[in-house]
Amino acid sequence: MTARIPTLDIRRYDTDRDAFVAELGAAYREWGFAGIRNHGIAQAAIDGAYDAFKAFFALPADVKMKYHVKGAGGARGYTPFGIETAKDSKYPDLKEFWHIGREIARDSKYADVMAPNLWPSEIAGFRDYGYGLFEALDALGSRVLRALALHIDLPEAYFDDKTNFGNSILRPIHYPPITSPDIPNVRAGAHEDINLITLLVGASAQGLEVKSRKGEWVPFTADADTIVVNIGDMLQRLTNHVYPSTTHRVVNPPGEAARQPRYSVPFFLHPNPDFMIDVLPSCIDAGNPSRYPEPISAHEYLQERLREIKLI
Repeated sequence: MTARIPTLDIRRYDTDRDAFVAELGAAYREWGFAGIRNHGIAQAAIDGAYDAFKAFFALPADVKMKYHVKGAGGARGYTPFGIETAKDSKYPDLKEFWHIGREIARDSKYADVMAPNLWPSEIAGFRDYGYGLFEALDALGSRVLRALALHIDLPEAYFDDKTNFGNSILRPIHYPPITSPDIPNVRAGAHEDINLITLLVGASAQGLEVKSRKGEWVPFTADADTIVVNIGDMLQRLTNHVYPSTTHRVVNPPGEAARQPRYSVPFFLHPNPDFMIDVLPSCIDAGNPSRYPEPISAHEYLQERLREIKLI
């Protein structure tokens, strides 16, 4: 089952570009998901970040809550259990998480919507490893977007100046052990991501499932050297559903596996806050007329969606 969602070698973007772009584009048109290997991010950087994140989540609750900013929608710092809830779900997800955002000058025109980062003083290396991983995934995401741009007949660098100040987020997540067999919650309810693309690095356990076009749930557990990259709703809207934002979830594992914690670190790549999400002309034709006649700014769209999932 897992082999049905393609995993591609991104080095081929430099050595066999046309074929790589065609294969990547076909994977996203069908699945909205693909694996990317040989991505160039050092395993030591990934492992160091995971170690720092795990150390933070192991801190006492009252220490972690020092970094919870009430009324900020979890934009930076710590979000505790019992808050984020998938749209239309009765129960909150079984997770706590931290948000690292882009470092920008405080006199930037985006400063009012992109807050400064918080850094836990209790964990050595949290800032260096955390922001190092943010920058590495941001660069990799830009390469993926370049390939996707070519696939839909845009200039290769189309997204470069539209994401260089993107309100992107690195989200270390801790799903705790599940100790009750009858708990109604799941680790992450069925949902689509908000942003342009999501890059998931090194999930520590199985559980990710992707909903196929036929409505079946397909498990997708990537190899250790593979980063899972999926389409978000902003790119789906921009491309008039040429690139679909696929529903996915993180299910509770059976048996003893449920008693192990799960950690994952997705990177949500966003456009610049003032980017207008307006359907691309190259993605409109007689068979696929524009579904979104009204453009919306990336910031406005983000706020709408954060309200839906109860973060604001």
